[in-house]
Amino acid sequence: MSASRRTPTKVRGKEVSLSNLDKVFYPATGFTKGDVIDFYREIAPVLLPHLKDRPITLKRYPDGVEGSFFYEKQCPSHAPEWIKTTPVEKGSGEVIHYCLIQDEPSLVWAANMANLELHPFQHRARALTRPTALVFDLDPGPPADVLDCARVAVRIRDLFLGLKLQTFVKTSGSKGLQLVLPLNTSVTYERTKEWALAVAELLASKFPNEVISKMTRALRKGKVFIDWSQNDDTKTTVAVYSLRAKERPTVSTPLEWEELENALRKKKASALVFDTKAVLKRVKAKGDFFAEVLTLKQKLPTLGRSKLA
Repeated sequence: MSASRRTPTKVRGKEVSLSNLDKVFYPATGFTKGDVIDFYREIAPVLLPHLKDRPITLKRYPDGVEGSFFYEKQCPSHAPEWIKTTPVEKGSGEVIHYCLIQDEPSLVWAANMANLELHPFQHRARALTRPTALVFDLDPGPPADVLDCARVAVRIRDLFLGLKLQTFVKTSGSKGLQLVLPLNTSVTYERTKEWALAVAELLASKFPNEVISKMTRALRKGKVFIDWSQNDDTKTTVAVYSLRAKERPTVSTPLEWEELENALRKKKASALVFDTKAVLKRVKAKGDFFAEVLTLKQKLPTLGRSKLA
């Protein structure tokens, strides 16, 4: 790309080179690369705390949502020198230097790289083996939909309420939901995965026509797959407030349990879909429903059959 097509812009005192701002990334709505950058700048105050100090995998769509995409784990060598990275050694001995999105300039740089989706790990850079939360990814197998996921989410919430543990829920920005149990205590992935699997298997045994815990895709038709495998130091989950590369610029959006239950009662799946304008309006009116996910300290009890009975 020629230098004449790049526009140096100051963001919080740092120079970020922007390009092709009029390029359409979401053809169905005309949402451009410039719109993507503008959204991330506006949502930054509530998004950045959920990204801070977390290694992140970039998911880049250079030709927009209808083009091909690729994941980028190694932070690009051409990244500005002020983009912070963290080294992560893999089992093979390979060291990957992941990007850290610590501030607004870093976020704008990533968006200009056509990074539509943000996929951080559950751990922070200073504690690579310690997840800060337990996560369930609820994925509906058609004709099951987001309302079926909502029913499962409520059941998981109630199970943990019985253990005096608080959970939070968000849309994936795609077709399902994600439920988060904040921990922010000393815990291992071994324990969070053990718990996630136990919960998934329990619900699958209680509601075999509605829920599945097995990874086999062919078995998911008409059921909600509780993906417990996200609780692993090699897995990332789309960040709250991240855009998704769908037909419309939908966003992974935190929900109040009451509005989830209202959508269930009214059988209104559309009430659980939010685009950039809706999310910005929600945040302005109500703040960050997920703020407590970063601070709430909870401990998983010792797992036993009686705990989940």
